[in-house]
Amino acid sequence: MQVAAGIAAFVHALDFERVPAEVAEKTRVCLVNGYGIALGGHDTPYAPVARLAALNIYGEQREGATMLGDGRKTSVAGACLTNSALFHGRAQEDTCGAAHLGTILIPMLTALIEARGLTTERLLAALLAGYEAGGVLEQAYSGKTTMAGFRATPLYGTIAAAAGAGKLLGLDREQLTAAIANAASFTGGILQSFADGTDEWRYQVGVAAQLGLTAAELARSGSVSAPNAIEGKSGFARSFAKVDCDPQALLARLGQDWSVLRVTFKPFPVCAFNQTPVTAALALRERLAGATIRHCAVRMNPFETGYAGMDAVGPFNSISGTLMSIPFCIAATLLYGVPDMRRMTTYDDPAVAGLIHRIELISDESVPTLCCKIEVLTEDGRQIVQDQTMSYADYAYDRAGASALVRRIGNEQGVPATAYDKIESFVDRLPQASITEVIDAFRLLPATSTKR
Repeated sequence: MQVAAGIAAFVHALDFERVPAEVAEKTRVCLVNGYGIALGGHDTPYAPVARLAALNIYGEQREGATMLGDGRKTSVAGACLTNSALFHGRAQEDTCGAAHLGTILIPMLTALIEARGLTTERLLAALLAGYEAGGVLEQAYSGKTTMAGFRATPLYGTIAAAAGAGKLLGLDREQLTAAIANAASFTGGILQSFADGTDEWRYQVGVAAQLGLTAAELARSGSVSAPNAIEGKSGFARSFAKVDCDPQALLARLGQDWSVLRVTFKPFPVCAFNQTPVTAALALRERLAGATIRHCAVRMNPFETGYAGMDAVGPFNSISGTLMSIPFCIAATLLYGVPDMRRMTTYDDPAVAGLIHRIELISDESVPTLCCKIEVLTEDGRQIVQDQTMSYADYAYDRAGASALVRRIGNEQGVPATAYDKIESFVDRLPQASITEVIDAFRLLPATSTKR
């Protein structure tokens, strides 16, 4: 079977009531985390930029979708752009391998349900469909595509969005096949903004949601689309990953190796690849007990150290630069403890700058991904090693863990606890809950200077 048709068949047949209990529960956890992180990102500056752009393109629309954290309505496509930027504002969203699919899927599905007066009956199934369609390709190819300079989130997220939108809208198998094929033709996204410390990556997620929705709507309207879009000679796998596709092996993972179970959550507002270095630095900080560092060697897997922006040493002028930089994240953590948004946006701290230049980043293939080894030599001659071995399981929080995480952030950011109560009640009662409960939760956010 051709890959687009195989993914479509899986998505079409997906019955949320019949998936394994752990898969169903993890899908709900992703919703709790996604909405919760967005609430905590209400004062980040990216959604206001996206709102202004959306209003300039689409205008206000009384029967449209709400721009969360703002209250005005625009088109579904405009809401995808603005709300994805909000979900991505703290860079603390969920991660499926190297892709942040929740920032694309949850805002898009929310906007569709609200604007088109749909029930939430298919919300969980559509969300799961997106994670699986995007995730199976991410797992197969991201090791190649990332090293080629393509960002996994929009690259696989566009296909995830097409599958999620198609499932929510009730497309048949033929239409879903066309939607996946369309998305494979429309997708992309490069990594250079991380290297330059700029903001394009904040908006890639919204554009991916728009493209995925467009792919699904074209398919529903009768588009004729390439059946070999994934495995063809000029298809997705060869074009982006430069490898041949094995359709049978790829499709065999669907419904067996559930991608949603690989989804992890971020305890800190830094890049997914910096979660373990920060964790290691926190443990090392306790062991150092104030000793002065002469030299610090950080060993990590080349897949992570080679990612754009990870080796940056400054000077920094944006959080897009600091959250990616391994040396910055380790230096700031060693000096001040748990990183928060204030620390990540302090660009001129001489102590951090001084320590950064004593940190040596070493690519070491013997260190697994999601792990790191920090070797410190102190001025008094001590050698201290923090070998931090972690896996996806360490960041795959259950619902209680995700709730605690987003509520901790909300407490830091002045978000009323009742907003989280509403989100958790909504998720608990799905599929009977109404999307207006989500909209109401975001109406409880405090007014901020970033609202435009």
